[in-house]
Amino acid sequence: MTHTEYMDLALTLAEQGRYTVSPNPMVGCVIVRDQAIVGQGYHLKAGQHHAEINALAMAGPLAENATAYVTLEPCCHTGRTPPCVDALIRAKLKKIYVACLDPNPLMSGKTVAALRTAGIEVEVGILEEKAKQLNQIFFHYITQKKPYVIAKWAMSLDGKMTVNAEDSPIISGQSSHQHSHQLRRAVDAILIGANTARIDNPTLTARLFNHDSATDKQPLRIVLTSQGQLPNTLTLLTDAYKTLLVTTETIPQNRIKQWSAETVEILQIPYIRRPAVCPRDPVNYATMPKKTGHVDLPHLLNELGARQLTSLLVEGGRTVLESFFAENLVNQIHVYLAPVIIGSAMKYTLPHMSFSALDQDCHLVSHCQQVAYV
Repeated sequence: MTHTEYMDLALTLAEQGRYTVSPNPMVGCVIVRDQAIVGQGYHLKAGQHHAEINALAMAGPLAENATAYVTLEPCCHTGRTPPCVDALIRAKLKKIYVACLDPNPLMSGKTVAALRTAGIEVEVGILEEKAKQLNQIFFHYITQKKPYVIAKWAMSLDGKMTVNAEDSPIISGQSSHQHSHQLRRAVDAILIGANTARIDNPTLTARLFNHDSATDKQPLRIVLTSQGQLPNTLTLLTDAYKTLLVTTETIPQNRIKQWSAETVEILQIPYIRRPAVCPRDPVNYATMPKKTGHVDLPHLLNELGARQLTSLLVEGGRTVLESFFAENLVNQIHVYLAPVIIGSAMKYTLPHMSFSALDQDCHLVSHCQQVAYV
């Protein structure tokens, strides 16, 4: 195998932590001696052994004078676990290939310098872009101190997000339904607006997967409700999973008291009044619902970042999606396009998006799949 192939294997190993490792990054490690793999490992969960430690444990004494392939610069600080750099030095490795540096200021080249000082040869850059793409959520979180925002919605060919009352309320098909739950399982939190909560009464849990219950986690459910007008019988407010109700500082205290479940937390943040004209998008903004104000979304993202929530899936509805786009807060979108035309009678269309330059436009980054409409 080549150096690139060993690193590619390490990246494949790192993927196994996708649904469990947050707020830490996905990391894989492969240790090779005399062209044979003697150790490999990945980081499964924050607080547990890192990829390098697992690989060294498997390699044992064979790690001496061996070569390691690590997808991300090893840690050099003490957090929930001891620094990996010390273990790598004690193992007396000959050389370490690192796919990319860690943007965390606590590392950011410091580990590479420490390894070289200890006499270990280090080379950085094999499959660097692939490694950065793997941890794009972590990289965004660690540099911006707020979650990576993913917007998701389903719509018809003519841009409608809802159907006639007599039709099935589900626009998307089974394949997109499964993909949606895969997205849910991968993120730290899911957000909807109060209107979606009232109309759909969703559970917002990740389902359809057979996985180890020992590492199971459900995303935090977040509901935006500026006025606090939510019935306390909603599934989100009565089941066993955690829900964060985000409201404003102006909400009456008697409304807060009605949400008494142990799994429900109330977060009051500043209230932003809606200006008459949006300077970034005056044309489209004029067509948006004439509400008096809304939750301060940038403030909310900062709050979520402080809670170590690295990713946020915004599932709607349309007004909520438009609010995130209007504030330039969306990092990635997933659109499920159904091969049907619903017609002009339905008023809920795709979110308005406006960009000031071509290089700020939305770009297709993955292949479209042809699926049967259900």
